[in-house]
Amino acid sequence: MTALMLLRAVPAAALGLALVVALPAAIAQNDTNSPGATSGGIPGLEQNRPSGPGSEPPRGNVVAPSSAPASNPSSTTDAAAQQPSGNLPAPKQIPLVPAHSTWNTFHGQLNAQKYSPLTQITADNVKSLVKVWEYHTGDMSDGSGDRPTSVWSATPIFANDTLYIGTPFYRVIALDPGTGKVKWTFDSKSTLKALTQPALKNRGVAYWQSPNPVAGQPCQKIVYLGTMDAQLFAMDADTGKLCSGFANNGVLNVDQWNDVNNKYPLSLLQPPTVAGNHVIMGWAGKDWAYAEAPPGTVFSVDPQTGQRQWSFAALPPEIAPRTGTANVWTGMSVDEGLGLIYLPVSSPSPNYWGGNRTEKIPLATSTTALNLETGEVVWSRQWVHHDIWDYDINSAPTLMDITVNGQQIPALMQATKMGFLFVVDRRTGKDVWPIEERKVPGGDGSIQGEVYAPTQPFPTKPAPLLDQSKKPPIWWVADAIGLGQCSRLWKSLDYAGMYSPPTHNNNGVLAYPDSAGGVQWGGVAFDPRGETAIVNFSHVVQSIKLYPRKEYEKLAGGSGNEQGFYPQEGAPYGMSLDNALNWLGMPCWAPPFGEIAAIDMSTGDIKWRRPIGASQKWGFYMPESMGSVTIGGPAVTAGGVIFIGASMDAKVRAYALADGKELWSDIVQAPAVANPAVYEYKGREYVAFIAGGNTILKDQVGDQVAVYALPK
Repeated sequence: MTALMLLRAVPAAALGLALVVALPAAIAQNDTNSPGATSGGIPGLEQNRPSGPGSEPPRGNVVAPSSAPASNPSSTTDAAAQQPSGNLPAPKQIPLVPAHSTWNTFHGQLNAQKYSPLTQITADNVKSLVKVWEYHTGDMSDGSGDRPTSVWSATPIFANDTLYIGTPFYRVIALDPGTGKVKWTFDSKSTLKALTQPALKNRGVAYWQSPNPVAGQPCQKIVYLGTMDAQLFAMDADTGKLCSGFANNGVLNVDQWNDVNNKYPLSLLQPPTVAGNHVIMGWAGKDWAYAEAPPGTVFSVDPQTGQRQWSFAALPPEIAPRTGTANVWTGMSVDEGLGLIYLPVSSPSPNYWGGNRTEKIPLATSTTALNLETGEVVWSRQWVHHDIWDYDINSAPTLMDITVNGQQIPALMQATKMGFLFVVDRRTGKDVWPIEERKVPGGDGSIQGEVYAPTQPFPTKPAPLLDQSKKPPIWWVADAIGLGQCSRLWKSLDYAGMYSPPTHNNNGVLAYPDSAGGVQWGGVAFDPRGETAIVNFSHVVQSIKLYPRKEYEKLAGGSGNEQGFYPQEGAPYGMSLDNALNWLGMPCWAPPFGEIAAIDMSTGDIKWRRPIGASQKWGFYMPESMGSVTIGGPAVTAGGVIFIGASMDAKVRAYALADGKELWSDIVQAPAVANPAVYEYKGREYVAFIAGGNTILKDQVGDQVAVYALPK
């Protein structure tokens, strides 16, 4: 489950007043000196518009440490990593320069490094990048008609000499990667209703190919598309025709396994993770609606038949019926050499009250490593104990080989909403740098049935990306324009540092980092040559308030696009979640609102950090020194370039890996809230962005695939 309740764009009137009255030196900027700032008149640009043609398997169980009885996995100490079962093979070394140029998974590679070994585009010549083709799917909605708003966060998949994209109308389009011309299209004809989400969402497709293809047989290469109504479609990657041997004539009904607390369909918004002979699926649900919800089962199915191979549930079966979720709604990563798949597991339901789940649930809000073949737990680390803040682990952990104190370590970095970057040995889950249990705030006893974890894990390296120890400073501009409104709000909100528990006192509790800040699902990129991690993150302040059930039922307010009032039906409290804004909609907290940073993974130290993007709406740009909140993540290349969209101002950018200097930018149709793809086709290096927008970030949607290369 996600809570991407991000900074709303500053209204034009407020922004103009702030710029004129309070920031006279800060002139709104449009980056007119950036090459390719408009899409018209570029040599070689092509614009394309659509033209169409068994039995229950074993469930994954915790493999307990040798000191704990296997029959009682929940007895595992929350703070400690579970020990691996059996003897693991030596780690498969990730080559310093991988011998591939495909981008055939959501995060580029199964290790989620989002790294390309291509060097044609460099920090020196990226300023010459031009848009060489674009394609418009026609699949977008601004919510003004019968269809909900569209949110398009699909990473383009480059495989089989084809660029595959999935759309928020649940179609698949196969494009020529050099020209954007359509090879084939597929329409799932899925229902276009907001069944679990406030918008139509899609994060793309997944790809599989047989290691031993049978000549003349279809579906030796398969593209998979999931839908909000829990259907998984499998189609031949060459023709787009459904694979008749897969499940029910090419369609797998995943909702057939939704057999506990079936309140909504198991929405397949994130493409599956495909590894070896497995297609592994998590799912997304309906946030903040129910105390009792479907438990977060992960399913592995055969890529050609759709038959279920194994399933895994983070919630113990005796607890699951009175809570729910702890699902995996985002991408996963895989170490095929170790035979492990790494799951970023979310929090149980309801998100902001835990009186129905006071027992330890060690696999919730965790990174959990499963045996790829069996689904059994090999190790798990819980990053938030008794999560009552919706601090889902929301991005695939990034696998990396790093050298620390002269020793090479097969590591895993897990980014979090809290602004923490946890680094462990991916074979065992043990600390690379110490991770400490520290005391955190408790409640005042006024919340019915609630318990509080006395400690939480804190990494010692890398340092937190956000200062979580005190209320963030107030932005004096917003406070002045609001006639002290921000100061009064800060005073009225409880806050004793991060992990301050939700309350019904006063105006509630200040949430910082909140469930929208820190690192979002785009995750961390990694340059294996320089052992450098790259991560973008947001600064967002919210307020959370609980309402006793009888009081909540009398409230007149409603819910918006992942903000406002939510019932937590079945719990003694409903809740509200709001951005900390003044009356003109300006953020009360001081900028920067978003940053990007590089981390030396041999030392754990920050190499550089800088604001990213610009807050913008209706033609007004805030100074880039203030940055923008972001949705989506970076890609990095051996040419020393970081590519990223993600920002509110609907620009795509290139930064220098060495020092973070901005090298290039272009304006696209809407915020590019998807990870970019970098690939080589016929000797030419391309960078592909999907500009689909997310109305939580900004009221602007798009249907554009924009692809860039150096001039011939």
